[in-house]
Amino acid sequence: MSTFIQDWTDWHAGHEANLAAPHGFLAVTSLNFLGPEPTRFPDAPGVWRSTAAGVSVDLDPDERLELDDRPITGHHDFGVLPERGGVTVRSGDVALEVAKRGGFDILRPRHPDNALRTSFTGTSTFEPTPEWVVTGYYSPFVKPRPTTVGAAVEGLEHVYDAVGEITFEIAGRRLSLTAFPGHRDGDLLVLFSDETAGVTTHPAVRSIAVPAPDGGEVVLDFNRAVNLPCAYTPHATCPYPPLENRLPIAVTAGERLPESDHLARAAG
Repeated sequence: MSTFIQDWTDWHAGHEANLAAPHGFLAVTSLNFLGPEPTRFPDAPGVWRSTAAGVSVDLDPDERLELDDRPITGHHDFGVLPERGGVTVRSGDVALEVAKRGGFDILRPRHPDNALRTSFTGTSTFEPTPEWVVTGYYSPFVKPRPTTVGAAVEGLEHVYDAVGEITFEIAGRRLSLTAFPGHRDGDLLVLFSDETAGVTTHPAVRSIAVPAPDGGEVVLDFNRAVNLPCAYTPHATCPYPPLENRLPIAVTAGERLPESDHLARAAG
């Protein structure tokens, strides 16, 4: 096995391990939008609400949560959560994600025994090849540009700060992609779709993590294009690409659509 294939294989195995971790996205059992009316959900302890003062929970005497190994009983205020931020509390082996997405406070329980997780056998991919590793050039914007994008949940929108543009060439075609901040300082994130969308890949979005630019040069490895959680579960609020990131080519690299038989088994 070549070093290129081995590196990709190790990377993809790690990516799938994170997805299928006991409290990864495949463990999510519901997506609950919180409001001012106190509400109890069947897959989480407590009565939850969201007001201008933030998120709060009221627990019955026999209910208990843990936050950073500290017990929570009775009434607890989580306060006002930042957009795309949140906290995770535990109830036994269940993790409860309390977060804000698209301006809404949400509660997302994660149960390790969720069928979507326990039946997961992996995501099919295109055969990795060096031809889909492309050198591009990053041009930062003078200042970040707030960019509104759609979401996997109807009626929801996300606003991301676009930080620059990546230009590159494939098969003699000059193309470009708007980039957002990545998960690590200096790295970039690209949300995109292409002509395989809805055929062999997710209909709306895949993503690529781009290492920090080196003197303006970046490496786009389309072999590492991955599905967002919305490819697997309806309980995700994934962002969709900006219009300019819909590539007019077929990117036959990276992850494909999850197997439909796996999703059907998990649902039924």
